[in-house]
This record gives sequence, C-alpha cells and structure tokens, in this order.
Amino acid sequence: MKVIDHIARAQDTLISFEILPPLKGKGIQSLYQHLDPLMEYKPAFINVTYHRSEHVFKKNADGSFQKVVVRKRPGTESICAAIMNRYNVDTVPHLICGGFDINETEDALINLHYLGIDNVLVLRGDAAKNENAFLPEPGGHKYASELLKQVVDLNKGVYLEQDLKNSSQTKFCIGVAGYPEKHFEAPNMESDLHYLKMKVDMGADYIVTQMFFDNEKYFAFVKQCREHGINVPIIPGLKPIYTINQLTMLPKVFHIDIPVELSKEILACKSPEAVEQVGTEWLLHQSRELKKFGVPLLHYYTLGRPNIVGEVVKQLV
Repeated sequence: MKVIDHIARAQDTLISFEILPPLKGKGIQSLYQHLDPLMEYKPAFINVTYHRSEHVFKKNADGSFQKVVVRKRPGTESICAAIMNRYNVDTVPHLICGGFDINETEDALINLHYLGIDNVLVLRGDAAKNENAFLPEPGGHKYASELLKQVVDLNKGVYLEQDLKNSSQTKFCIGVAGYPEKHFEAPNMESDLHYLKMKVDMGADYIVTQMFFDNEKYFAFVKQCREHGINVPIIPGLKPIYTINQLTMLPKVFHIDIPVELSKEILACKSPEAVEQVGTEWLLHQSRELKKFGVPLLHYYTLGRPNIVGEVVKQLV
C-alpha cells in the first residue's frame, strides 16, 4: 500500500521506522534482531536507507595503488523484499542520485516494481567521502528533482528507451525530504521552500523531514510550507539522543541545532544510562506534543537504538 493511502485511511497518528541494511558480511539475522522487537507496534511501513558506494585505494604487490568501488551495505531491493516477506509490512526504499547513472536507476526502479513495492523516497544523497561537494556519477543525476522526474516519467510509462511500445506504467508513491532548519546548502529558507514546492508540483506525494529536536521548528516549517502552497502530508522525522558525543556530532553531520534545555540536561548526566534516559524522555515529549498537534505519522530513525524508540512508542499507544 502507498504511504499516502496509509495516511488517508488512518484513524489516529501512524508510526513508521527507518533502518539501515546490514553491513556486508553481517547477514539478514542482524536486521531481524533489530526489527523483531519493534513489529509489535504495527508500523505502517519501514524505510530502508541507502548509502552510496565508496572509492578506496588498495595497494598492489608492486607498490602501486588501485582504485576500487566498495558498497558496504548492498542489497536494498532484496532487504525490502525480505522485510515484506517476513513481516507483511510495506517498505519504502531510499533512492539516491549518488553512485548511479540513469540506466542503473531505471533498472532499480523496474526491480522494485516487479517486487510489488509501491513507495520510494527520492533523495540526492550525500557527497562521497573525501569530496567537499556532491558530484554525480557520469550519466547520473545531479539533483533530487532530476531523479524525481525519472520516477514520475516511469509512472507515466516513459522509459529511457523512448521507442518502447505499450510500455507498462509503474505506480510509485514518491516521498521527498524537507528541512525544518533549512538544507545546509540552501542560501536561505525561502530558496529551500521554493525548490521543495517545485518537487511537489512535479509529483512528490509527501514530505518526510530531517530529524529535529525542537518541535517549534517543525510547526514553523509546516506553516511556511502551507503558506507557499505545499499541501501534501509533512511527516516529522525523529531520533533519540543517547550519547553525549551526539551533542557535537549531530549538529556537525546533519546541520541541526540541539535545544539549550536538552544539551544542559545531557551534560549534567553522570552516566551513559542517565544520558539515554534523558534522550528517551525528550523523544517521548516530542512525540506526544506532535501527536496532539495532529501529525499524520511519526517517523522514527531507529538507527542504533531500536530499544529507545520501542520504549517511546509503547508509552504512546
């Protein structure tokens, strides 16, 4: 079922989770151990992230170096199929620009369509490691809007080989990212909203936000979106804080602010367990306030701490 259909049919705020595929060599059981405890909360769907390939240099016997492409978390399509088969729940694979040309992207979309997957989250993705700016693959997309157009075209039965006759149409529900605190590359929020509106006008069905820890920023973001004519569902993305190091790591990596009250409470903690407790209580407060506000769905980034998310959701339902 499509994400927007889940939302349209819901009688209450829905729940969804986001997971990482297992690292190469870990096996599927590591994923099941992560998800099994969460499935009792009946998520509407599971998002499966994707990270672009990396280029590493391996030293040859003669002392020269060889550039090698490495994918540390392969198999997103098969992971989605495995989740659907084991849990009978919908999945939302992330589709990124980085690391793929347009033909590889089309093949991935066709495979997802064959598997009966109705949803994709369209993202540009991050720059490759050791690169200061995002660079597309040769023959690949530079912007998420270009990738979005390719998905929209397939939904219309328009393939890269334009002379195909009686081509089948896909039926993807398309999500895009939103940034309550502005995308770090956007010069200002007005510009960020302009391009978000463009994606919605192109065919995006819903928005899921970058993580945030101050609900007022989400409320302001929704208000700004509505004022700009963006009327699709805006799903808040939530993540727990569970280590002191995240106070500096999260702002650095994701370009977000940590509220003063939250940082003070965490810095006053005397143990890792106390930090985790503060993070759990903060996430629960955020979730309750957002649910009261009437958000269509609470989307949890479970990466690393599914137990915290499970504890929060248990107290919500």
